[in-house]
Amino acid sequence: SLEDALRREVLEESGVTVVECDYHSSQPWPFPASLMLGFTARAEHDELHYGDELEHAAWFSPEQLLAAVRSGEIRLPPGLSLSSRLLEDWYEARTGRSSDELFQPA
Repeated sequence: SLEDALRREVLEESGVTVVECDYHSSQPWPFPASLMLGFTARAEHDELHYGDELEHAAWFSPEQLLAAVRSGEIRLPPGLSLSSRLLEDWYEARTGRSSDELFQPA
């Protein structure tokens, strides 16, 4: 299933065991006949392990992410991307505020 593929990929690339996941949305992928699929997920633990495909990973609270964006430590993806939509929904669900503050310059 797609959910099993997500669990396998997340475990292989980050060492994180996904215990719950839900499909969010999709977008075209630049390879022929391919899609990028977006999910939300809950991890069993917060320990990260880097594999061959992942150079860096980190956990952020909404406040930490906002501070990292404003300081220039993190650049967010373009607004039309699936990753941007995932971040918008995640931020708004956790803060009750518009994600515009995350994607707009301070």
